Formats: sequence, structure tokens, C-alpha cells
Amino acid sequence: MKGKRVTNGPLIVQSDKTLLLEVDHPDAQACRMAIAPFAELERSPEHVHTYRLTPLGLWNSRAAGHDAESVVDSLIKYSRYPVPHALLVDVAETMDRYGRLQLVNDPVHGLVLRGLDKIVLLEVSKSKKLAGMLGARLDDETIAVHGSERGRLKQALLKLGWPAEDLAGYVDGESHEISLAEDGWTLRSYQQEAVDGFWAGGSGVVVLPCGAGKTLVGAAAMATAKATTLILVTNTVAGRQWKRELIARTNLTEDEIGEYSGERKEIRPVTIATYQVLTSRRGGAFTHLDLFGARDWGLVIYDEVHLLPAPIFRFTADLQARRRLGLTATLVREDGREGDVFSLIGPKRYDAPWKDIEAQGWIAPAECVEVRVTLTDAERMSYAVTEAEERYRTAATARTKLPVVKALLEKHPEEQILVIGGFLDQLHELGEYLDAPIVQGSTTNKERERLFDAFRAGELRTLVLSKVGNFSIDLPEAAVAIQVSGTFGSRQEEAQRLGRVLRPKGDGRQAHFYTVVSRDTIDTEYAAHRQRFLAEQGYAYKIVDADDVLGPPLPQVD
Repeated sequence: MKGKRVTNGPLIVQSDKTLLLEVDHPDAQACRMAIAPFAELERSPEHVHTYRLTPLGLWNSRAAGHDAESVVDSLIKYSRYPVPHALLVDVAETMDRYGRLQLVNDPVHGLVLRGLDKIVLLEVSKSKKLAGMLGARLDDETIAVHGSERGRLKQALLKLGWPAEDLAGYVDGESHEISLAEDGWTLRSYQQEAVDGFWAGGSGVVVLPCGAGKTLVGAAAMATAKATTLILVTNTVAGRQWKRELIARTNLTEDEIGEYSGERKEIRPVTIATYQVLTSRRGGAFTHLDLFGARDWGLVIYDEVHLLPAPIFRFTADLQARRRLGLTATLVREDGREGDVFSLIGPKRYDAPWKDIEAQGWIAPAECVEVRVTLTDAERMSYAVTEAEERYRTAATARTKLPVVKALLEKHPEEQILVIGGFLDQLHELGEYLDAPIVQGSTTNKERERLFDAFRAGELRTLVLSKVGNFSIDLPEAAVAIQVSGTFGSRQEEAQRLGRVLRPKGDGRQAHFYTVVSRDTIDTEYAAHRQRFLAEQGYAYKIVDADDVLGPPLPQVD
């Protein structure tokens, strides 16, 4: 296994498992697409991006059908220098660890752990971390597994470095006739590939950019399963969008789809529940988790799976006999629980690079611009004396940003614009300054839907959104998003916010995503971190000065 040198390739592969990609190289985009299935982007400054090879990334790639040979070939093909031999060996051996242990259903003993490598099976069976999960040893290659421990066992084995391939199969659940409506529309090729990839694996995660039709992938999976389905969503508005889409795209009627939220508690053949109601407590207990056992579900769909709350993770461990489909634009979790998604929902079954979908015309091309503003002397002094834990809020909510946002609105007089932020006092200030309505957590669902409908109809040109605008809001008319503050350095939030403007425009026009950042503060550091995931997808951020672009001098806000 040798790493041949490629003359002037865009990639430098280092023995510490970092990959350095020269952004301006003519083959950089092809290289980025080749390594995206198995390498994680860590840093993305102007000229050289840093990726890292991790066991979880390699195992996800292996579960998605990529073998070690294809990974090694990609590294060698694009590397500028000979690839370290030890790294190539390590890649092959790491990927080979996936599937050496298998969970299967034995016709006599039920759920068992089978070892394709007897010594590995012996090694893990001696681990105290598996105490209580394993039953009797049946022979040299097989150990009985307590049926209720299928999920926890997979989590534990992943942490031991021996991820098990789950081949134990799934119950069909209660059948229910679901088919896609035949009214002149068909699944796009990548949507069909996503469904096929999911169904072949039985459970797992489909990663598609915002606006690429993840709901349709869910509908097609339901039509394949033809079974009762539980759909978990981020909020009630998202749930109702799912319901509208399912009624439009399938043979399901309104009476067959139930809403299980803070407002309604309907359990029907297809039930859409919010994470919020399922994780609500009364007397310290989760009172609504019984919904998981309320019917013999044949399929459980987790919308925005990267936001899955910890209590749902725990209950998901008991749903291992059900087919599970996770839908997301990014598998990045800021809490580092990507391994739990891998173990409990399933490995990544399909991942389409955002730029590939854009090239096919299914999402709008986007320009990403970071607009840096210079704080006033008074604001700089306030920032300097602020306690460390409050500095981001102070920098992100600087009033100097207000006229910059207004000038950006005036730069796009014909477009419909979303202004998105993370601090309510700042958003209320912006709403008053821009004379625009605000949608926040306390906004009733009825009022949210009224404002969204008015925006869709073109009656509203500007909407100010809190964190509720991060996900699952279908506003295809939005062409410009202006981000004024966020959740510190959240990469997943950045991806979701860009996604609000990526739905294709009827006339093919470009989307614009602005981030307004306070110069010389922690605001710029967090902005750089947030941009990492999108840089991995091929989006370049242009950094501009507010004065230069928007016309000096900008007015000061009293």
C-alpha cells in the first residue's frame, strides 16, 4: 500500500491524520467532493482548509458503502506528496473494524452478537462496559444479547472501537396503505437514491441540504414501508408543514394524520409529534414518552435529527426493532453526540454535497458575505469591561449593526428578506428600527402561520426571526437572509440559516446570505467557527467592510 506522488495535487496528507487542501488549486473542488464522505473539516481560512480523519467519519463512510480501497485511492489521487504509509494502513484497519461484530437474529436464540473475528468477540465480552447487556455464550462465534439492550450495546461497542453492523432486521409494524400521489410529479434522482440507500440499510440518516426536499424523502420512505409512521419534528409549525406536504404528495387524508403537540394529542396511523412535547416533564417524569409504544409503528422519522434531544436518544435505544429514518442538512452536533446518532438512529446512508444539488438546479446558488462593522468608541469600551461570559452578547448585539442591516435591506429592494438573530432584545430593537414583524418563541402558532402566509404571498417583505427561524420553515420566496447574532459558534445553526434562502427561485436568481459581525471582538471568532460546515460544502465567504460596501459614512444610532 504505497502513496504515489501526484504532481502538484491540491491535498497534503499528514501522518497526524490532518489533510490540508489548497483552496485555489484547480482540482480543489473535485478533491473536496472526493474526501467529503470520510473527512471532517476543522478549519477553513482563505487559502488552506484543514480536514481530519476520524474513526467515526471512516465508519460512517464504510456503512454508506465506501470501502477502504476507495478512500485510499482518493487520498493518493489528490495528494501532492507521497501519502504516509502508516496512515494508509491505519485507514484500512480502522474501516475494517466496522462489521467484525454483527447483531443478527438467530431463529433459536433470538438476538445474538456474532463475531466474524472470534478474538474480538472474546475481547469485548470481557469488557465491564457491556455488563448486563450480554447473555450466555452460545459458541465461539456467538453470544446471546438481551433484546432490550440492542441500542445500548451498539453505543457501548462504538465507544470500545468495535462498531457492530446491525443485521438483526426490523418488525414490519402495523400495516397502513401509503402511496405517493400521481399528479405530475416524481422524485428527483437524488431523492430516490436517498430512499434506496436508507431502505437497503434498514435504518440510518439521510443528509440533504435545506430546500432539497427532505420531506419528500420521508414521504417516499413511508410509501415504501406502507406502515404506521411516527414523525418527530422540531415544532408545531414544522409539523403542520409536514402534514400539508403529506396530504399533497401522498394518498393520505387529513383524518389519517394526527398532531401530537402542546395544542393537540391525536394518535392516528401517521402521527406527527414535536420534540418539545415529548421532552416535557411533569413531576420530574417524561409524561408523553408512552407515545412511542402507543401503536405498533412500522417507521419512525426524526426530522432535523442533528437536534435530537437527549431524552429522545434514551428512548430511541428501545426502538431498535423499528425502522428509523433521520433527516438532516448536517450531522454536526455541537454536543459531540454524533456517535449516538450513528448507534441509535443508524449510520449515514446518503449524503449529497450541497454544491452538487445546486449544480443540478434543485437549490439556489448562494453568495455568502461577512460584513464587518467597526464599533463606536463607547461600544468598544463597553466590550472591554464586560465579563468574559457576556462578551459575545455585548459584541453581537452592538447597536452599530442596525444601520448596516437597514442598508442591506435597501440594497435588495425587490427581494423578500429574513433578519435572523439569537437575542430577543436585539430582535425587538431591529423590528422597531426596520418596522418589521417579529417571530419568536412566544409568538402563537396561529400568529406565526399568519405572518408566514403573508410573507409567502408577498404582502410582507421583511420578517425578523429568533431561533425559531433556524429550522423547518418553508419560505421559498426568501432570497436574502441577514444574520445579526447566533448561538455562539454553532455550525449546524449556520447551515440551517443559509438553508432558509436556498429553495430554488422561479427565475433562477441568486440567494444572498449576510452575516453582520463586530470587528476585533469574539463575534468574529465565533463567525469563523460557524462557517466551517458550509466551507466544507464549498461555500466561500467574502469578508467586506460595512463602510466600503454600504457607502460611508453610516449613521450612528442614538
